[in-house]
Amino acid sequence: MKLTVLGPGCWGLTLAKLLAPNFDRVCVWGRKQDISDELRNEKKTTKPVAVELDPKTEISSDLKEAISDADYILMVIATSGIRAVSKQIAEIGLRDEQILVNTSKGLELPSLMRMSEVIKQELPNVSPVILSGPTLAKEVLMGLPTAASVACEDMDKALKAQKQLNVARKFRLYANADVIGVELGGSLKNVIAIASGFAGEMGLGDNARGALLTRGMAEVVRVSVALGAKPETLYGLSGMGDLIATCSSPLSRNYTVGSMLGKGKKIDDILKELGSVAEGVKTSKAVCELAKKLGIETPVSNAIYEAVYTDITPKEILEKLMNRKLKREEER
Repeated sequence: MKLTVLGPGCWGLTLAKLLAPNFDRVCVWGRKQDISDELRNEKKTTKPVAVELDPKTEISSDLKEAISDADYILMVIATSGIRAVSKQIAEIGLRDEQILVNTSKGLELPSLMRMSEVIKQELPNVSPVILSGPTLAKEVLMGLPTAASVACEDMDKALKAQKQLNVARKFRLYANADVIGVELGGSLKNVIAIASGFAGEMGLGDNARGALLTRGMAEVVRVSVALGAKPETLYGLSGMGDLIATCSSPLSRNYTVGSMLGKGKKIDDILKELGSVAEGVKTSKAVCELAKKLGIETPVSNAIYEAVYTDITPKEILEKLMNRKLKREEER
């Protein structure tokens, strides 16, 4: 049984290490420029995260070689690269029995498509499994326990992935048929995580954070349900569970972005300093465009969009949120 992980980033390397005991062979694929000599030759690296992989792990820049004989293929790349890699996979071809799992959380711009929609557009005969939940990579590397959802339109594939990717005492998986809910929960909460980091840096207190997360979660649910998600999914691992983890931990890249915005730093400087992708940045734009189409108000997401893409100050953002027209709590 072979596992191939597409993407030598923080979460990709973490999954390669975590899941190695479940497979006879493990391969990590990445572009030549993304693979260091240390990783290729010694199976260890300090960037983007300090990790030492199982000695049996193969490192490859040849996509065909990496996926042709793989039983499970994990896509762990930035959302902006999903379509391009899917096109390359389409040229190579997949067998029906191969299971493609996507772990990237976000929406494509400008199409506003979920990642499974992007994948299916390029690979029409593939039903991708979606893996999402509270999975801060550094905690997983430390061996701390967590749980996540695996969702697929083909429930048989979801159940197979659940069994094969589950790691006793460390990584508990729950199968789910609600692909829309699992994807949107994992994607939209990244914007709220930025808001949480913003509030934390400004010293607004735990009451404000509680209010922010609650109202932010309400936005996630409203938008997701309008797009076909089941409400109960959003209150599960890939929604509420992921939101709690990423909105309360400086280990979250999106939380860190929010914290830096709260200091008054500009987004270009933040991303350069961060040195890695924070999907909530682009998702803030996508969710605002979706909400406008749906006629749904998303004030928290709108505030983060403004913080990222305009010159508005942290103080002005706070004033806009606190001085909105008073409403009933259940109003959209």
